[in-house]
Amino acid sequence: MGKTMTNRFLALKRRNFLGLALGATTLLAPLPALPATEAMAKTQIWDPKARKWVNYDSKKARQYYMRNKMQAPEAFRKQVVTFRTAEKPGTIIIDGNQHYLYLVQPDRQAIRYGIGVGRDGFGWAGIVRVGRMSEQWPTWTPPAEMVARDEKARKWANGMPGGPDNPLGAFALYLYEGDRDTIYRIHGTPEPWTIGLDVSSGCIRMRNEDIIDLHSRVQVGAKVIVLMQGAALYKGV
Repeated sequence: MGKTMTNRFLALKRRNFLGLALGATTLLAPLPALPATEAMAKTQIWDPKARKWVNYDSKKARQYYMRNKMQAPEAFRKQVVTFRTAEKPGTIIIDGNQHYLYLVQPDRQAIRYGIGVGRDGFGWAGIVRVGRMSEQWPTWTPPAEMVARDEKARKWANGMPGGPDNPLGAFALYLYEGDRDTIYRIHGTPEPWTIGLDVSSGCIRMRNEDIIDLHSRVQVGAKVIVLMQGAALYKGV
């Protein structure tokens, strides 16, 4: 099988898997298909002026953010979309490849938010739940694994006070498997230009205004489904 055909096959396989896992989830207006050679590559965004997909890396993301009144690309801003799924309202579904978090709503709708996800080697997939939610501006305590590998995190081994520069941002949802903390979070960020990128150590990051909105709509115990191509499987999807 040639390289182009392989890429097309992998892209199609992923779409089929996503549809089955979400109960044949569909959006009101499907995004234009990525070129086959880019379908499994880095983040891309649609350039309406050039009418083509363009690569979107950390440098371009920061430039875009500064150039557009501190806004992420429109695709990564909060919006209501048509969304068909067998999951009940209040469920969170995360498509890590497309950098979207969906909060399922009644009547075949969902609120869609842009997210940043785990960089190479830190992606994961699974079914977990919201075990608890923080008060505003939570303390960040890096896990032991991060302290061991990251000199910057070592400084905050006993906890970094909450505030605008704290990695957890305005709020955090703590993801549990049963009664056990997985160490993964859905949280805000002091780096809003990173939304749409693979940047974290496995947590799901959102703009502060988006995590505030999500926090106000979600209940402790909410089901969270995380889908990500090529990720380590945390717990069965």
